[in-house]
Amino acid sequence: MNSRATMGMSLMSLGLVTLVALGARYAPVWAQEAGPDNSELLTLADADQRDRQPATIDWSVVTPRDRLRLARVKALYSGGAIRTGTDFYRAALILQHGETADDYLLAHEFCVAAMRLGKNDVASASLAAAAEDRFLVKLGRPQRYGTQYRVDGTGTHLHPVDGVVRDDLRALMGVASLATPGRP
Repeated sequence: MNSRATMGMSLMSLGLVTLVALGARYAPVWAQEAGPDNSELLTLADADQRDRQPATIDWSVVTPRDRLRLARVKALYSGGAIRTGTDFYRAALILQHGETADDYLLAHEFCVAAMRLGKNDVASASLAAAAEDRFLVKLGRPQRYGTQYRVDGTGTHLHPVDGVVRDDLRALMGVASLATPGRP
């Protein structure tokens, strides 16, 4: 690496450390005074999960519902109505059922926000990993955690995995090992 690249990396690292330090000290007021969870997000997230419970899902029915929920979550976010860790998690759950790379990336970012606001649980971590994998797969890149599959005429297949993430990080994120017997 040349000296210019090294200096650029050092400045990026310094900037990241500074932002993290400032973020811990100067958390936004909305993060400190989040108030109660948004009940509409609970209703939307419950409906999202109910649509995915039948053994056979009629996507011609579920997809339009997903689009309506996604639009509502984006409107709630634009209006500042997503404030608590649980709100961000529920919104991420809906976003990761979107259709675009931007939906998946925002779902990942919402999971990070949920964890930053105190929802430090396996559900938030594993959803963050799955949303990141969906984002990468949508871009045509290998996934990192191994959460995304595709189904074709020959069965269910794991999308390619880049091999960077080790199983100890998968475990920390609440994601199954790639070597786990019984993976589809």
